[in-house]
Amino acid sequence: MPDLSQIVKAYDVRGVVPDQWDEPLSELFGAAFARVTGASAIVVGHDMRPSSPGLSRAFARGAASLGVDVTEIGLCSTDQLYFASGHLDLPGAMFTASHNPAQYNGIKMCRAGAAPVGQDSGLAEIRALVEEWAATGAPEPAAEPGTLTQRDVLADYAAHLRSLVDLTAIRPLKVVVDAGNGMGGHTVPTVFDGLPLDLDALYFELDGTFPHHEANPLDPKNIVDLQARVRETGADIGLAFDGDADRCFVVDERGEPVSPSAITALVASRELAKHPGGTIIHNCITSWSVPEVVKENGGTPARTRVGHSFIKAEMARSGAIFGGEHSAHYYFRDFWNADTGMLAALHVLAALGGQDGPLSQLVAQYDRYAASGEINSTVADQTARAEAVKAAYESREGVTLDELDGLTVTAADWWFNLRPSNTEPLLRLNVEARDPETVAHVRDEVLSIVRA
Repeated sequence: MPDLSQIVKAYDVRGVVPDQWDEPLSELFGAAFARVTGASAIVVGHDMRPSSPGLSRAFARGAASLGVDVTEIGLCSTDQLYFASGHLDLPGAMFTASHNPAQYNGIKMCRAGAAPVGQDSGLAEIRALVEEWAATGAPEPAAEPGTLTQRDVLADYAAHLRSLVDLTAIRPLKVVVDAGNGMGGHTVPTVFDGLPLDLDALYFELDGTFPHHEANPLDPKNIVDLQARVRETGADIGLAFDGDADRCFVVDERGEPVSPSAITALVASRELAKHPGGTIIHNCITSWSVPEVVKENGGTPARTRVGHSFIKAEMARSGAIFGGEHSAHYYFRDFWNADTGMLAALHVLAALGGQDGPLSQLVAQYDRYAASGEINSTVADQTARAEAVKAAYESREGVTLDELDGLTVTAADWWFNLRPSNTEPLLRLNVEARDPETVAHVRDEVLSIVRA
């Protein structure tokens, strides 16, 4: 059996198929998921990767073997699976490796109502059961196996999103969407159908081999085609979705990327207009502009760790109405506290179409600082290098340090965060300041220590 520690991470299962995991192992995961959740029924969906249908069906068989009824929704985006989990009030499993290369696949799991399954909320127990059964044999099947039922929820998903954001009265917009051969090509046509949007579709053919570019818009090289098409056609906006279409990236009418922090601030202001005084979650790497805009709009900002299980848990605890991350994950109370890039995109389209100016002008009020973006450094010892950085700053006058998530150092005119990767020997650096020169100075100073 493969080393499950290599494929079961803090939030999900992810590895190379079939080298690290395969359909028999997926069947054990299905049985373990059924056992740990204690559910009598679950919902399962999958993306367009070649291995996804087989892995998904094997998982369903494993759950059904223990008497659990399985609703299979087939091809879907991750947020469509979250919709199904919330709408049907069932635990769910989504087969996808998101933005990872074609040979990878994985499972994102949730409890009923799209509540997260993380290392401390079920994933460790699932892993332990799979390891036990792989060594001793599959669990004894139920006297009466569960049923496998197919159901299409795409139209219901689209209707729910459109009930949350009214776009019927906006001015017509020309929108370029790059689906990256991922699940955005499945969901966007239905969600946008009938809206005053002139859709220019790039790479909507579902193809898990990703023939045009990686389905990872966080990497600048993967939005080059989108930027060029926006400029060539004079479009009002460009949208790029990742492989499982739960994240959405935005470019303005000039083809320039819009910071996810600016999108977080824009959507936060709209959600606060609907829910005055609400709490807005942001992770420790989002821009200073986010809590500033939240306060200016009468809301309460709450800072948390990076990662969907932390943010979803904090949203549930605090009753927050919205949350955003630097990685373009956007979470909504009206969407069972789950993340949906599509709903964030609808908010941006509604804001843009509700006024006459270009997107660059609209988001300028939310994009107030200079930033480095995320810079990765490969290191032999993450802890030692991070401690070296901490030692360099902890006695410096005029700065504060906190370790909510990695190391954050804050001064009057700048801040940086240095975090270890959970899956690779990397340290990730993000710097923000009031001007680009200060960003460059702080960035170079920190990197000189990290890479010493």
